[in-house]
Amino acid sequence: MTQPRLLAVGGAHVDRRGRVTGAHVAEASNPGIMREEIGGGAFNAARAAVQRGAAVSLLSLRGGDAAGETVAEAIEAAGIEDLSATFLDRTTPSYTAILTESGDLVTGLADMALYEHGFLKQVRRSKVRDAGAGAEALLCDANMPAEAIERLVALAAGKPIHAIAVSPAKVVRLVPVIPSLSCLFMNRREACCLVGVAEETPPLAVAKALAEMGLQAGVITAGGGPALCFRHGDFLEIAPPPVDRIADVTGAGDALAGATVAALMRGLAFAEAVREGMAAAKLAVESEDAAPRMDDEVFRSALARVPRPKPV
Repeated sequence: MTQPRLLAVGGAHVDRRGRVTGAHVAEASNPGIMREEIGGGAFNAARAAVQRGAAVSLLSLRGGDAAGETVAEAIEAAGIEDLSATFLDRTTPSYTAILTESGDLVTGLADMALYEHGFLKQVRRSKVRDAGAGAEALLCDANMPAEAIERLVALAAGKPIHAIAVSPAKVVRLVPVIPSLSCLFMNRREACCLVGVAEETPPLAVAKALAEMGLQAGVITAGGGPALCFRHGDFLEIAPPPVDRIADVTGAGDALAGATVAALMRGLAFAEAVREGMAAAKLAVESEDAAPRMDDEVFRSALARVPRPKPV
C-alpha cells in the first residue's frame, strides 16, 4: 500500500527543557534538571505523522554548527526526507522551556532569528516546489514569517494545508491565510489571541469566531480539559484520555497535529482523525521525549481510552 505523502515546513531545532525540582519560586534560582533533544513544531508533528503511516519531507533551517549537525542526524533517524537549508554563518535555532516539577510550562524562550531570515527564500526553491507538487497535503507551523506562510499556501495550489499555531505571539502570522487553511491546531490562549478576545471567552464562542473568519476546521486544546473541534459548521468536544502520569507536556500539541493529519490523509473522518491525534498527545504527555515511539499496540491502547466526540 502506497503511503500518503506530506510536506512539512517549519521548526526543527534544539529543544531544551529544564524541570524544576520541588516547588517553583518565581524570580529566584530554582534547582532542577536540564535535558536537550531535537524538537520543533513541524519536526515533532512530522515524526508523529511518519509513525502513523505517512511519508514525510521536511523543510527547515539550521546553522553550520554542531547543533545543526545533530538536527540533520535526528531528521534522518526519524525516516524523514530532509529538504532543509544550512546557513554556515548562522546559529541553529533553539527553544528553551522551563517546567514545573509536574511538567507544566513556566516560561519558554525561542531563539529563532534564522527562521525570520531564511524561510521565504527557501520556500521558493525548485526542490521544495517539486516536493509540494508531489505531496498530497502540506503542514506548516507559525515559526515562519507571514510572507513565507503565504508563499507556502500558494505553493499548495488548493491541496489541504494544515497549520500549527506554535505560540500566542506567532499565531497572528496566520491571519492572512486563515480561509486557505484546511485545519489549524492551537491551544486556547493561541485561539483567543487569533480572534482578539479575552482568555476567559467560552471556547465555543472562540471557535465560532474563527469559523466566521473563514477557518474551515480547527482543534482548540485546553490542557487537561476537552478539546473543541470544529469543521464546516459542526462543533464537537473530545475529552482527553486519562493520563497515567504527566512526564512532559512539551510536544503534545505537535503530536496531536501530526497524528491527526496522517489520519486525515488515510481517509478517516475529521472527528475520528482528531481522536487519533488525542491518543498521540496522551503518549507524548506520558513520555520524557517530545516525539514518543508509537507502535501499533501502544497506540491502539491509547486510542481505546479516548472518549467519543460530543456535539456542543
